[in-house]
Amino acid sequence: MKITRILALSWLIGVVPFPNVLYGQDSKLVDAAKKEGGKVVVYGSLENDTMDMIAAALKKKTGLETDYWREAANKVTDRVANESRAGRPLFDVVLTTKSTMQLIQKDGFLGKYDSPSARAFPKEFIDPNLGPTYRNTIIGIVYNTAIIKPADAPKSLEDLVKPQYKGKVVIPDASQHTTTAQWMASLHKVMGGKERADKFIRELAATKPLLVPSLTPAGERITTGETPIGIAFLKNVVFYGKKGVPLDYVRLGKFMGDGQSITLGTKSPHPNAGKAFIDFFLGEEGLRLMAGIGEFVTRKGIYPPLPDADKIEMVEMDEMDQKGFADKMAEYRKIFLQ
Repeated sequence: MKITRILALSWLIGVVPFPNVLYGQDSKLVDAAKKEGGKVVVYGSLENDTMDMIAAALKKKTGLETDYWREAANKVTDRVANESRAGRPLFDVVLTTKSTMQLIQKDGFLGKYDSPSARAFPKEFIDPNLGPTYRNTIIGIVYNTAIIKPADAPKSLEDLVKPQYKGKVVIPDASQHTTTAQWMASLHKVMGGKERADKFIRELAATKPLLVPSLTPAGERITTGETPIGIAFLKNVVFYGKKGVPLDYVRLGKFMGDGQSITLGTKSPHPNAGKAFIDFFLGEEGLRLMAGIGEFVTRKGIYPPLPDADKIEMVEMDEMDQKGFADKMAEYRKIFLQ
């Protein structure tokens, strides 16, 4: 799938005024949500700073509060499943990687909500059960340009194992993070075959990179300069750039990525608040806020201000079932930790 970004239009993010009404949302739904307590409980893997921004905008528009709990994708779905099996679900909305949500959706823990805001998404991004894939999380090599100059940066994934980067690399731990395990298992799609990809993974492990729980702390470590280069979300270049941290990414051409979805819980304690949240989140205002900090959102006509984003080709990662994830995470535990 080619993600085309017309940089000449990226200025629209900053200058087009937000509408005065919520897309796909009416006052009756908001009133019903307020009668439920005026609060929505969300479990997800979206960064806290981003959710704080969305929650503040939602409250300003509707008066609804957002109670957010964040963890890595697999931990989010584990908590959803555990609460649901115990018959005490506390969450209204779940938003995380589509692949992990599909696993618990099959168990009946996630409901289906056809949000009016979903009509603005291309059909290829609509899952029949989970609704729109609202963003693509694109993964690549990100580095701190205050420490590693662009001329000294790697030119490919395989360059990352060169001696000059030893002790400077951070990666998410694929033995405990499902998205990273999926990314590594799918590298053959962008590296010219399984043999070449497996060789890179073994050589990367041999360099003893710093292992962190997930992709978000990997980006955070790069910003501090302690480990100035690593595997992280490309959106970090924009997100931290707005905070004055000089980051860039290696132009690989093809990048691995995954889609993220949002849906209601089957037994949401506050179903109207959950629907109101989803309508706003998938609406133009919510997704423009996210795109403005570097997210590759999929709603028509909204783009991130990332340099050379128009040249990025995102390749979907391989789909994996629960056994596939378990097998790969066990394999990477042996490669990286033993």
